[in-house]
Amino acid sequence: MKTNELVEACGRLADDKKAVDVVIMDLNGLTDIADYFVIASGTGERHVRTIADGIREGMKQEGTLPFAVEGYDEGRWIILDYQNVIVHVFLESLRELYDLESLWIEAKRHRVTKENKDIEVGNE
Repeated sequence: MKTNELVEACGRLADDKKAVDVVIMDLNGLTDIADYFVIASGTGERHVRTIADGIREGMKQEGTLPFAVEGYDEGRWIILDYQNVIVHVFLESLRELYDLESLWIEAKRHRVTKENKDIEVGNE
């Protein structure tokens, strides 16, 4: 699966689980950490886990497993590492506290909503 397909799928899968404010950040040329972040919020710990589970299951069906998963047991900030794409699923209050979006203020952002689930990211 190409990186742009993977990031788009992660964003759609998060939205399918009713994640709040799903944002895809294009980090190409800004950091070596990853090419993209997908950032989403859940309303409670159970919701955060449900979003992460939905992404993991959907990606597994596509034949892609995360390289690493962090924070699942706590359910407050779960990181799914797909190497070029890192998914952050936060409790809403922690997302505001850590404010990852402001760390890469110059990154291009794409919001995933019901209306634009067919968004195209990058051209890889």
